[in-house]
Amino acid sequence: MRRLVLLLAVLVLVTGCARTTVGGSPVAQSPLDASSPFDQEQDPSADPSTSEEPEDPETAPIDGEVQGVCAKLKWTDLPYPGAKAETPPSQINYDSTFDQSCRWTTKAGDVEVGVSLRFREGRQITIERTTGDWDVKGHKVSYLDRSDEADVDPSCVLVVPYEGGGLGIIVIDPSGKFGTVCDQGRKVAEVLIDRETS
Repeated sequence: MRRLVLLLAVLVLVTGCARTTVGGSPVAQSPLDASSPFDQEQDPSADPSTSEEPEDPETAPIDGEVQGVCAKLKWTDLPYPGAKAETPPSQINYDSTFDQSCRWTTKAGDVEVGVSLRFREGRQITIERTTGDWDVKGHKVSYLDRSDEADVDPSCVLVVPYEGGGLGIIVIDPSGKFGTVCDQGRKVAEVLIDRETS
């Protein structure tokens, strides 16, 4: 009888583990910003024992009006076809760890492509490692080319000082139809730098 109970317990445990491992990969479930490569701002005055955990960007509220940096980029600034300039971003205010966040996503065949922006007031955004940097109209744009990394979709991460704070740009394009991901990112940076107000 003990062996039967033990066998049933092992069977239930193995079945439960099998269920938890079946599912899509993180990239397939959320191809844009599956994990943010940007530094996370910590408030030095916050007491870690009482502060709440920041919301997961994938489940954070998506509401409000398009404004600030997000209002400066239009669909027609992007290489992807099919949307009018006045069409709003696909998501806004979805990453509560930044002052502003927005993204534009669309399908190119059977893959998702797009651009996301994050803006932080009063402090620059950094990335842990970079591939290089460009001087774009007097702004140093640092970038990380992730187009050949096996664990993420082809993407490029860019950071630039912007309006007294920091701007982060992520371009993801596994389609290969719209030029290299870092060239796309540089063009987005150029558009936003042209429209910078301070």
